Amino acid sequence: MWALHAGFLAEEIVPTVPAPVLAEAWRGGGRQASLSRLLALCEVEPMSGDQARAVGVLAGKSSHADVVDVTVVEGAARRRDAVVTSNDDHILRIAEAARFRVRIQHV
Repeated sequence: MWALHAGFLAEEIVPTVPAPVLAEAWRGGGRQASLSRLLALCEVEPMSGDQARAVGVLAGKSSHADVVDVTVVEGAARRRDAVVTSNDDHILRIAEAARFRVRIQHV
């Protein structure tokens, strides 16, 4: 993951982390030191009311209940970003419902 992140930064690409993704991963305490270092070099995107509604609509279209996954796809589609994931099954199904041809970077 660090090598991939370094590659993005070398290309002057600042990764975006949707706030719900951070909430899903964050547990606090000293064990989060590595995650904190990684996040210091990312942009954490807050979720606005408009975005929350768009995520809800996409969750309905895709019949996918995990709003974190849906938030990732909604943001990637809006920004025209790639998605970094270790499991692309859900991401691809949601992207199909959004009519977004997602680029996946596997980790």
